[in-house]
Amino acid sequence: MAVATLQVVVLDCPEPRPLARFYAELLGGQVKGADDADWIDLYLPDGSRLAFQRAPGFRPPQWPAADHDSQQLHLDLLVDDMEAAQVRALDLGAKVLDADDHGGKRNYRVYADPAGHPFCFVRS
Repeated sequence: MAVATLQVVVLDCPEPRPLARFYAELLGGQVKGADDADWIDLYLPDGSRLAFQRAPGFRPPQWPAADHDSQQLHLDLLVDDMEAAQVRALDLGAKVLDADDHGGKRNYRVYADPAGHPFCFVRS
């Protein structure tokens, strides 16, 4: 029997509001919180929530890496049109980490958000 319910996924970052806006542009939803707040919420259309917390001294994870700077979490985001999603993400400030889909044999590509967190676009 479950003892808890997931409330929110929180991403540490140097600047919460710009990162919340980045994900709002990718996923939709409403950004809530004061412009200079240390915590910003993104309420997604499906009722789930992402939050962004200011972390002084933040160091982005390195991908791929097996040491202490490796990713500790990443988001998988379903997309219908991989090419359009990539163009939009890059326009918003994402960086490509691994876009080699092995001639169509792999259904995902890996990116970093503007703060450096890895995320994947996965073909739906």
